[in-house]
Amino acid sequence: MNPLASQLNETLQRENSHVHDMLSALGKSIYFPKEGILSQSAEAKAKAKKFNATIGIAIENGQPMHLKVIQDTLSTYNPKDIYEYAPPAGKPELRTAWRKKMLEENPSIGNKLIGNPIVTNALTHGLSIAADLFADVGDAVIIPDKNWENYELTFEIRRGAQIVNYTLYNEEERFNSEGLREALLAQKSKGKAIVVLNFPNNPTGYTPDAQDGKAIVAAIQEAAEAGINVVVLTDDAYFGLFFENSLHESLFGQLADLHPRVLAVKIDGATKEEYVWGFRVGFITYAGQSDALLSALEQKTMGIIRATISSGPHPSQTFVLHALNSPEFNVQKQEKYEIMKGRANRTKSILDSGKFDDAWGYYPFNSGYFMCLKLKTVEAEALRVHLLNHHGVGTIALGETDLRVAFSCIEEGNLEELFTIIYQSVKEIETVAANK
Repeated sequence: MNPLASQLNETLQRENSHVHDMLSALGKSIYFPKEGILSQSAEAKAKAKKFNATIGIAIENGQPMHLKVIQDTLSTYNPKDIYEYAPPAGKPELRTAWRKKMLEENPSIGNKLIGNPIVTNALTHGLSIAADLFADVGDAVIIPDKNWENYELTFEIRRGAQIVNYTLYNEEERFNSEGLREALLAQKSKGKAIVVLNFPNNPTGYTPDAQDGKAIVAAIQEAAEAGINVVVLTDDAYFGLFFENSLHESLFGQLADLHPRVLAVKIDGATKEEYVWGFRVGFITYAGQSDALLSALEQKTMGIIRATISSGPHPSQTFVLHALNSPEFNVQKQEKYEIMKGRANRTKSILDSGKFDDAWGYYPFNSGYFMCLKLKTVEAEALRVHLLNHHGVGTIALGETDLRVAFSCIEEGNLEELFTIIYQSVKEIETVAANK
């Protein structure tokens, strides 16, 4: 094993042996090189005032070489803020600005010890980093039965972990914290579990309330007290889009210093929060018991980044930083929030009208981009195909009964027509079936 990796492992073993034991084989082996091109280039950038012939970019007239046809469309920005490589951990000013935003929006973090956010190539990359660091073959990854399908690719297909499902809703149509608790405690013989908490949930658009949030935290604490090392990943992709009486913070804050056997990892980003899906700017942030522990985890994270994408795109990091620092940012973001909230509320009022009750019910939703219909008489895939082929309407079929509708991308004034078409399609399929 490389001496740098061994040194990081020794630090983790000393600071919190449970966190060391959570690492995968790859997580134990990975490190960020302190010698080589990157470190020598960084030293040269600070000291080589006459000529700097280190890193692989081109310089012209004292600034990064660029094409006029590109710079003409980006003239607001200094070439050094878009053409140079960003550091593997991300643009330092952006990391600072995102940390400030995170602390303001999640007061439950308080004075708890958390690391500096590391920039990822959006949320999927952040989850992939976590999978590489913590998931080994056979490790349990606990997620609800209604989940984002990419978890299977990220944890099960790529890393060989075992997906363990529990039912998202209980009989009272609230978050099934007891199901989570049972799934966690079932891992006692393994001594390790990875939990993914995705609120607002994709595909249902559901976020638990404060009472259920405490029950989730209690279930994780009980597992830790039973001797299970728990890596908790809060997938906060749709953070901030809370429209009703639900949690309005990430559970990361409550989990940050919960127990020595609990490692809280926050994965979030500008992607959905700031409506910049194509920018691919996300963040991964650790909570821990000491600065040394956090530094070791961040060094290993940078090692994964260096070994995969080297560093994230610089232009989009600059664009997001510019937005966060703008005096208009909060006002403009609130305007978009109100539009999204209006669409969610209009969707709920349409569904609660009673006009469609013979065709479907719906799962509780209160946040995010989506909601799910629970079909009563037709199969979801048949309805999806019929809507697409006969009415030019796109939806997502999930299992036999669930149809996901993204109200986020439908103008509020068009929502009633959308659900009327879906209902009409149900009736058309029923008629065909009855005439067979």
